[in-house]
Amino acid sequence: MIWGLILELVATFSTAIFAGAAVYINLVEHPARIEVGTAAAVRQWRPSYRRATLMQASLALVALLSSLGAWLLGRGIAVLVGGACIGFVIPFTLIVIYPTNRQLEDPKLDVGSMSTATLLARWNRLHAARSGAAIIALIIYLLDLGQFV
Repeated sequence: MIWGLILELVATFSTAIFAGAAVYINLVEHPARIEVGTAAAVRQWRPSYRRATLMQASLALVALLSSLGAWLLGRGIAVLVGGACIGFVIPFTLIVIYPTNRQLEDPKLDVGSMSTATLLARWNRLHAARSGAAIIALIIYLLDLGQFV
């Protein structure tokens, strides 16, 4: 039972870091990069995206796998649902967001164009779905852990 709790705590912690970073990107970093103009925003987005990808993908995977382990060790259905919510961001990113990312990374992209500004706005909306899924997962984990306190 203790290992299931430890894994649930790992899932909760990983999800909390993921959610915090994702919300920060949506509410602070992306609006700040847009403020300086489309061309500068793309130039900043590219290295930021590369760095954030490694961190957020790792956190989502750790959260998903630890929630599955916790569930298998008897922690209950809430942990599985939380894991599904945070796990959702992985295929969502690969299937839904990746085409926009690829366009923004294209070296031939006219970084100052209106279509690029539209791509950046679309990217932020899609990224907000990841933030939302992480927040939902975190709430589920916290409520589940709260009943044991």
